[in-house]
Amino acid sequence: MKYPPDTGDGMEFPRFTFNPKEGIDNPALVISDDPETDPSPAPRLCHIKCKEGQSFGFRLRTEKGIRGHVVQQVDPWSPAELSGLREGDHVLEVNEDFVDNMEFSRVVTKIQVCGVQVFLLVLKKQEYEEALSQGLDLQALTSSYRGETCSRPRLCHITRDPGLGLGISISPIEGQKGGYVLSTVRDGPAERAGVRDGDRLVWINGAVVSTLTFSALNKMVKKCSAHVTILVIDSESEASYTRRKLPILPIMAGSHNLPHRPNTLHLVQDSDGYGFLLRQEKMPSGRVAHLLREVDVGSPAEQAGMQDGDLLLAVNGQPSESMEHEEIVRRVRKSGKSVSLTTIPVNGRQFYTQLGLSPLLFHEDHRSEAEGIKRTLLPCTDVQNEPTKDNHGSLPCPRLCVLEREESSFGFHLGCVQHKLGTFIGQVETKGSGHKAGLWEGDVVVEVNGQNVENFHFEDVVMLIKKSESLLKLLVVERSGYEKLKQSGLPIIPGVILHSNQSQ
Repeated sequence: MKYPPDTGDGMEFPRFTFNPKEGIDNPALVISDDPETDPSPAPRLCHIKCKEGQSFGFRLRTEKGIRGHVVQQVDPWSPAELSGLREGDHVLEVNEDFVDNMEFSRVVTKIQVCGVQVFLLVLKKQEYEEALSQGLDLQALTSSYRGETCSRPRLCHITRDPGLGLGISISPIEGQKGGYVLSTVRDGPAERAGVRDGDRLVWINGAVVSTLTFSALNKMVKKCSAHVTILVIDSESEASYTRRKLPILPIMAGSHNLPHRPNTLHLVQDSDGYGFLLRQEKMPSGRVAHLLREVDVGSPAEQAGMQDGDLLLAVNGQPSESMEHEEIVRRVRKSGKSVSLTTIPVNGRQFYTQLGLSPLLFHEDHRSEAEGIKRTLLPCTDVQNEPTKDNHGSLPCPRLCVLEREESSFGFHLGCVQHKLGTFIGQVETKGSGHKAGLWEGDVVVEVNGQNVENFHFEDVVMLIKKSESLLKLLVVERSGYEKLKQSGLPIIPGVILHSNQSQ
């Protein structure tokens, strides 16, 4: 090793030389083989934010007979490109909701209705194709990415009880500024609406609570006369969001007990048309809306359940609130002899406007249950007789879900509408017994262990379920399908049997 002459400031700068026979004379430098890279696919999250009226700057496409939804035409300098989204990426999740095996039109709608920001979990084209060739479970891959114990936040609508109030108390979390934890009254209004003891409060009536002092938050709750809508999340899931540096937003939530749900009407023309008028009218808020008027008696519109004055949200699944009147008329005419219209009462639209959300954000475009079972890849299905049609058209398929108790629960929570008979599935725990058995959030509970509970109070249904020691049988049907079956006058009997344990 050679050294340069003394510079006079007491510092020396060694120079390393190389001899082909002896190698590099730097003992600190060690040449080793490249470390082995992890061959498993690595999903990445793209958080796309745009301004009001601006597009995200990408297109999505699908090919017939080929699985997946592929990103194409990412505009230069667009919000999509700045988020890291690239052409050829395959979209696995939209706002924490797995969509790889979902219908293309539903995926597009999910992106369109989420406002000015969207979260896409994607895989590079090569990684996606390799994952499929290796037979990897993509849904398990996305679950592993965010953590096995991470559940989506819940948007819960609570109706005040005259005796119990809202059924919750709020406490600040020590050492966490702007953090609040909830305590619930057992079987009280909040618990029925999907809130669990120990949940973290994120958002209340459209306001983020982390910016509120405890006194300001208490004042806000006291001002809520009959109802309150809150966004909550359990502590483990909150830790997952924090680890991934993600905000907890309503667009990522599952909805519980929300009022004013949109309704999709399926109309078939007769010789006089559909039997309604579409009008553009100015609302009290100043915004212009498309309202359904002059519904003819006995017309296809009335038979489908259309109400005079309802507001139009979508045509054939395509959001229509921002469309011009002429464009909506053109789409309805182009649809031919039948059309699907998604509607909501005006007061329902006002409810979502106050929350700063689109009503379509939590609207499920209901398909037949058999199709849903294939889509969600449930572990075990025992398909029996197809549902009877008997001149009533295609009816939903009720499901008999057989749940095996895991640890201390069946993996779901009940919900109900305050002061009304009947119950529904308020929340389904990811990978719990209810999830494995095919329960869906919003399902109406028809029978518990063979006993009809349609006219039972919430507390009575809870007691029946608690009597089940290791096995629970629930006959359920999705919400809009339940109404259709009741209108048909046919008995609600199982069309599909689903087990939480494949060995059943």
